[in-house]
This record gives sequence, structure tokens and C-alpha cells, in this order.
Amino acid sequence: MNNDFPRIITLLRKEKGLSQKQAAMELGVSQALLSHYEKGIRECGLDFVIHIADYYNVSCDYLLGRTPDRAGATLKLEDLPDNTEPKSEEEGKSNTLITLNKKLIQNSVTIIYEILAQLNHKGLTTEISSYLMVSVYKMVRTVYAANTRNPQAMFSVIPEMYQGLSDALQSVIEANARQLSSGKPADGYQGVDASSAPSLSPDVISNLYPDLAPSLYNLIQKTEEKIKKLT
Repeated sequence: MNNDFPRIITLLRKEKGLSQKQAAMELGVSQALLSHYEKGIRECGLDFVIHIADYYNVSCDYLLGRTPDRAGATLKLEDLPDNTEPKSEEEGKSNTLITLNKKLIQNSVTIIYEILAQLNHKGLTTEISSYLMVSVYKMVRTVYAANTRNPQAMFSVIPEMYQGLSDALQSVIEANARQLSSGKPADGYQGVDASSAPSLSPDVISNLYPDLAPSLYNLIQKTEEKIKKLT
């Protein structure tokens, strides 16, 4: 099959709170066989792919990792708004790429802040905002440095130092955010109260943010594809 199928059917089963024995019985296969499918030891036939897609109410493309959208929808470039009129075909391709990536990031960040609003935790909001600000700062300096004649007076940290220091700062901020998210105090703030944390799942996110969720799912898919190339 592929590497995504075993992982996805396992996650779907756990998301529904089913034991492997329960799911196997309802799917009409033995627990041992379902275990082999979930571990990627054996490949199933097309009929079972369709059957399990119907069982979990997702598309076959989603099960196979071809789309991050459970219904099988894909994010089409032509569906994205484009406020600029390209002067040439090459510029048009560039504008489309910029628009796509900008929307993926903007929409995903919007979901993060919507969840932070539900949490209503000043410390976690501060740390996550600081992390994102440092990310933007680093990339601003990256594009600014594309022209070596650009004056450096805009920045107070010299070019030879900013990368290492900003990387270190970002690592500290991320550590603080993880501590707070796990309910432990950090940087002068109390940890997040688990009882106040919203219950989330792909279905919940899709229902709460139907227009934004496809961007988040595509961002996750693109990022994880790059991560997998490192392993």
C-alpha cells in the first residue's frame, strides 16, 4: 500500500475510541489481520480500502495520504484570491505561488490564535506570539540580505550574530511554550489548566473553521513531507 495508510487507519481507530478488537469485528476481519494492516506488515486489497473508508467516513485518497482533507478535497490554486494582475506568464506563476503559501500560513496562524483565545492563557499566547515574531524576524533578515548593498542600520544585532542568537532565543521560547502547554509553570506564568483546553480533532477543527482548515491540513502535509525526507 504505502507508509501513510497504516498510520492513518490506526489514528482513525484511536480517534473513535475503539479497541483493535472492536474495529476488527465491525470491519469483518480478524484482529490479527487488522493489526497487520495497522503495522504495515500486510497490504490489503482495494475492497478493504473502500470498506474502511466508508467505515470511518473518509475518502480513499485521505486514507492513502494523497490529501489532508478527509472528504478528499484538494486545495486548488485557482480557488485562491489573487489581488494582483500579473504582467507576464512567469510573474503570474510567481504570484500564484506567493498567494498559495501566504494563505496557508495566514489561515493556519489564524486557527492557532482562535484556539489561544479559547484557552485564554496570557503566558502561552505571549510565548507563541514571540516564537512567530522571531520566525518572521529571521526571514525578514534573510530576504533583506539578498542584496548585499542594503544598509544594515535597520538592525541593531550584527549579521554575524543574529542567526545564532535568534535560533537560541527561539529554542528557549519553544521550551517555555511546551512547558506551559503541558500544565507546568514557565517564564513567570502558571501552566495551562488542562480542563480549560478545548477538545480538538480533525473533525472538530473542520467544523469550527471550515474555510481555514484546508490550509492547515495542507501546511501540515507539506511540512511532514519535508520532515520525512530528513529521516
